[in-house]
Amino acid sequence: MPAAAPWLLYFDDEAAPAQRLADAAGLTARAIERHRFPDGEWRIRLPLDAAGHLPARAVLLRSLHTPNEKLIELLLAARTARSLGVQHLTLVAPYLAYMRQDMAFEPGQAVSQRIVGAWLAELFDAAITVDPHLHRVATLGEALPLAQAVVVSAAPALGRLAAAQRPGCVLVGPDGESAQWVAQAAAAAGLAHAVCTKERLGDREVRIALPPGVAVQGRPVVLLDDMASTGRTLALAARLLRQAGATSVDVAVTHALMGGDAWAQLQQSGIGTLWSTDCVPHGSNAVNMAPDLAAALRSIGAA
Repeated sequence: MPAAAPWLLYFDDEAAPAQRLADAAGLTARAIERHRFPDGEWRIRLPLDAAGHLPARAVLLRSLHTPNEKLIELLLAARTARSLGVQHLTLVAPYLAYMRQDMAFEPGQAVSQRIVGAWLAELFDAAITVDPHLHRVATLGEALPLAQAVVVSAAPALGRLAAAQRPGCVLVGPDGESAQWVAQAAAAAGLAHAVCTKERLGDREVRIALPPGVAVQGRPVVLLDDMASTGRTLALAARLLRQAGATSVDVAVTHALMGGDAWAQLQQSGIGTLWSTDCVPHGSNAVNMAPDLAAALRSIGAA
């Protein structure tokens, strides 16, 4: 008897991206039921086949923006899936949380990347994410110690989008950390690119400098990065680019986290349009990552 085809498990608030991924990967999408008790705790119920089991291989989709409750959901769902017959479980987390802090900057600080990464590696056999925010580690496998820890990049798609929307634009990264994505995007779209330097003075305060000799006078510019969170860094870069003569400044990011007054900050700095992928739901979503995620699933034999 042939093995049952893998299922894509998802939570109800991600039904639309789950269906896009299921269609692209050829998987059957099945929803996980949730019920919140008055005290805030979750009751989780996984879907079952006619025999009361799950397939031997399954994929669990959960993008981990606003992550704290979702991590509890993953714990409950993953452990339950194992008890119901899943032998190989792949996490697809288009946004992967708690990757920023990879060392203790002050005595007593938790190194969240190491803790959360090791914990997720205990729950899953493989993981796929998009443009994780890694600093001092070279690979996702160092942060998420799995034999199959796969990174998908949205940079090429964002570069092509920028070239189509703003022909002849210059791609600019707001800081050194963005250099990897800007270079990929520029290569994919055949665009000129440059990277600013940044000095961080606090969670919401940074100092930005344009690269020497950057040629933006009379040209459109698209700022490109892995995420927009507070918007401060992008807003500062946009003001400098306007002062340097850019005819327009727009933003393309993988993850539109957009906390607090981030959009107001961007608008006030003269930024025109924000484009993002659908890794984090937002009104700016313009790039569907399902085909790339599906290709990654096929590459590890999960679809």
